[in-house]
Amino acid sequence: MSGASREVCRRLAASIETVMKGQSAAVRKLLAAVASGGHVLLEDYPGTGKTTLAKALARSIGARFKRIQFTPDLLPSDILGVSVYDQRDHAFHFHEGPVFTNILLADEINRASPRTQSALLEAMAEGQVSIEGQSYPLEELFFVIATQNPVEFRGTYPLPEAQMDRFALQFSLGYVAPEEEVAILSAQARRHPIDDVTPCVSLQDVLAVRASVAEVRMSDELKRYVVDLVGATRAAEGVQLGASPRASLALMKAAQALALLEGREFVIPEDVQEIAVPVVAHRMVVDPQARFAGVTTASVVEEILKKVPVPV
Repeated sequence: MSGASREVCRRLAASIETVMKGQSAAVRKLLAAVASGGHVLLEDYPGTGKTTLAKALARSIGARFKRIQFTPDLLPSDILGVSVYDQRDHAFHFHEGPVFTNILLADEINRASPRTQSALLEAMAEGQVSIEGQSYPLEELFFVIATQNPVEFRGTYPLPEAQMDRFALQFSLGYVAPEEEVAILSAQARRHPIDDVTPCVSLQDVLAVRASVAEVRMSDELKRYVVDLVGATRAAEGVQLGASPRASLALMKAAQALALLEGREFVIPEDVQEIAVPVVAHRMVVDPQARFAGVTTASVVEEILKKVPVPV
């Protein structure tokens, strides 16, 4: 099964990279999140291709795609849906919100109020929404790509640590090399290449990949390595809040997904090391003094990777 799953991931990556020039590392992380069943938080500057990445993924799968532009006046009902009274049959009928989709782009999530943010994050955690005492299940494939702008803080509501912990991975796309940017200009001279993206895999293919990830073997020694890495964040110098056991679980699943992308049926230490920073760093808080000295959560995780013994 791993061979078929690897082929599905290879086709997906090739399809997305026809649009996302020079972003193979970001696409690899995105597919690791999709395969492991987590959600992604992209923190990056405007115009780096966050929306295009989400659209390319949805079109490559042939999945339903919705985009929500988060603003301070957005209400939970604008995301989840609302019950409307119908005069004809004198009954309330539920009208689904944009959360009822396969791939959801939550653009600038930190612009919405905490109440609205938590409505989406509950849906992400539970796979369902509860409205007026009634529960409505979400799609079997429900994947959220949330974005936030790292430089503009006026009128924003930063996600608290407990909500950051709900995202399996956080990473940035960053700026591409000049040659790649020239290729982007040429590709978009007449029309956007996203218009040419057609489904290369099905929803069932992606769900099969998710099932295959759970079958990837991980030794007890490697599980202990994951726990030691995450545990070390709680005792690291300058760290106010370390990563939770949820980080250990997410790191294990993401490492299994990377192994699957490589066509392996077992995890190796390099899988854990490759994905550790995107999985763990955003769940930590550095104390103000250390932050002033230039310490970042990513640099703390990188130091821990150097110090924690690797199982042989």
